[in-house]
Amino acid sequence: MNKPFSQACENNKLPILRVLTKVFANAKHVLEIGSGTGQHAVFFAPNLPHLTWQTSDLLINHQGINAWIDETKWSNLHRPVVVDLNRAWPIFNQKLPLDGIYTANTLHIISWPLVIKFFEGLAQNLSSAASICIYGPFNYQGEFSSESNADFDLWLKERDNNSGIRDIEAVLLLATAVGLRLIDDHPMPANNRLLVFSKI
Repeated sequence: MNKPFSQACENNKLPILRVLTKVFANAKHVLEIGSGTGQHAVFFAPNLPHLTWQTSDLLINHQGINAWIDETKWSNLHRPVVVDLNRAWPIFNQKLPLDGIYTANTLHIISWPLVIKFFEGLAQNLSSAASICIYGPFNYQGEFSSESNADFDLWLKERDNNSGIRDIEAVLLLATAVGLRLIDDHPMPANNRLLVFSKI
């Protein structure tokens, strides 16, 4: 099959990697939630050879992710598992507990109830002192950070009224409620952010 392709992934992978290299310096088992096209996974895994990169998504996206993985030989890159936020997460290797989570461009796509379940899943599945990286656009004090983000939010809501750019304050409340602490808020290209949390 033709591999799915996202130009945005190509544009943002290097700035994201610069942060992940520091945040996941001591991580051993990172789960990517919503691997999408698979482009981030096949780029990050060889650049973070000390850890295992586990891809995941809904089953409908596995074929595309596997098409990218098929062209690699990275032993630390694992084929996708199903992570459905409406259901319990898969049981991962207890000898190698999850100590890192990465997700990009997911919180504004899924519904708010699923955002809540995402954070609940983090609390239930991560080892202590785990690091969490969340990439995407966010509003601050109820305001869009740019006109392009305002236009993007309108497009999202026309496509699915349950989606939309989230308010950072609401996201931080969810994180705090499940025992996560915001460590950094990095500015990223195209008016995006990379939030870094630690499990307390």
